[in-house]
Amino acid sequence: MQLLRIKDTIRFMAARKVSMAFSALLILASVFSLAYKGMNMGLDFTGGTAVEVGFSQPADLPKVRSTLAENGFPDASVTLFGSSQDVLVRLAPRDDVKAEILGNQLVDALKQVDSNVEMRRIEFVGPSVGEDLKEQGGLAMLTALLCILIYVAFRFEWRFAVGAVAALFHDVILTMGLFSLLGLEFDLTILAAILAVIGYSLNDTIVVSDRIRENFRKVRIDDTLEIIDISLTQTLNRTLVTSITTILVLVALFVWGGQTIHGFATALLFGVFIGTYSSVYVASSVAVAMGVSKEDLIPVEVEKEGADLDAMP
Repeated sequence: MQLLRIKDTIRFMAARKVSMAFSALLILASVFSLAYKGMNMGLDFTGGTAVEVGFSQPADLPKVRSTLAENGFPDASVTLFGSSQDVLVRLAPRDDVKAEILGNQLVDALKQVDSNVEMRRIEFVGPSVGEDLKEQGGLAMLTALLCILIYVAFRFEWRFAVGAVAALFHDVILTMGLFSLLGLEFDLTILAAILAVIGYSLNDTIVVSDRIRENFRKVRIDDTLEIIDISLTQTLNRTLVTSITTILVLVALFVWGGQTIHGFATALLFGVFIGTYSSVYVASSVAVAMGVSKEDLIPVEVEKEGADLDAMP
């Protein structure tokens, strides 16, 4: 196996302590934001009514909000939906009013802004359904992390499994922290994006772990940190090409995809950045901190029966 020259190897692990401290700081900030500010849960989780309306001219959102507030909808969330004439209004659950009646009342109020406004669609999610979705979404993430832990432990080594799950936990917490800090709406679409981030980050981590295992077995160097640096350097081109091409697609979705998938693209964009970082630093650094060594990944030679007899003269 051709070994990279020493000068060509990037010393990733030399910054492992700084990177781990940086990651710990980001996780603490995310947990603090989640604990004190919470998540801006969408109707998928809280329940409520979503009404899409179409205006005959570009909608004046401040005027729409003030008009709705004056007509008994002070809690209405108003956003553009795809174009300047399409508006999505989200309302908190109201037990005493049916969704259809609520939608008609809202359209009547909006006719003060535009007499030609029309209702495109209306959706209602009950509070109990929202709670079930929240619980099932959390179980989906925990199940995914547990399955990944078991798979990597069997496929590679348990220290790499812990490192991989630590990296995924790091990515999930930071992505949720970003949405909490910015007050972005968190719904089932964002949950799907986080699960996609888990898959993307895991893919990078598996590639790196496989190369580390291969180099542990083939490279005649006893320094664990140097072997990991060599492995990370060898996979760097592949990681960068994958990340850049993915980011280009996500930027297009973010800019031109419309309001419907704006949050989805935001979560994936951030997740790709943080997932690339965690696959390089967090997963490997955790494995090093837990004492992974060359001996852990070298197959144990099984002595064949009768080998001693064959060796006798």
